[in-house]
Amino acid sequence: MLEKNYIVDERLVLGYSVMRNENEVSLGWALNEVTVERNETTMVELFVQIDHRPLSRWGCDGLICSTPTGSTAYAFSAGGPVVWPQVEAFVVLPISAHALFSKPLVVSAQSTVVIHVESSDALLSADSRRKFQLIQGDRVVMTRDRETVRLAHLKEILFTDRLVAKFKLPIEGWRGE
Repeated sequence: MLEKNYIVDERLVLGYSVMRNENEVSLGWALNEVTVERNETTMVELFVQIDHRPLSRWGCDGLICSTPTGSTAYAFSAGGPVVWPQVEAFVVLPISAHALFSKPLVVSAQSTVVIHVESSDALLSADSRRKFQLIQGDRVVMTRDRETVRLAHLKEILFTDRLVAKFKLPIEGWRGE
């Protein structure tokens, strides 16, 4: 490390703000994902817009908006796709939605995702570390953050190889091994 013998990997960051009565009441960022989830035992009612256009209203356990880095974490566990780190996109994924259309979406990193909270309350979580209590009428606005996170790797390893190692994927018998 001291000899700077490493490879830098820049990662996309998701920025968010919570708007309440036209006032910004919370602001932050996430490397993996931002979730808006139920805070009680009942489902949460969310209305989602992408790029200032209505997409859908879901009664669900919550919604995940993930970066490519987070696509192999919570979003993956909830049925989302794996997104290579070099792909500039976000995954928008409703969790256990009571709806005919509730598939994971891959949207441009230039998109704006807005979640309107229509239930009495919900909980915002950024990387499962930073939490913020939401109330009915709050809007969570998510966009690409101006900053990135720089990861250092001691040697170059392709993402495919990291994926195989992380999930212990079966590759025995592949002719290129």
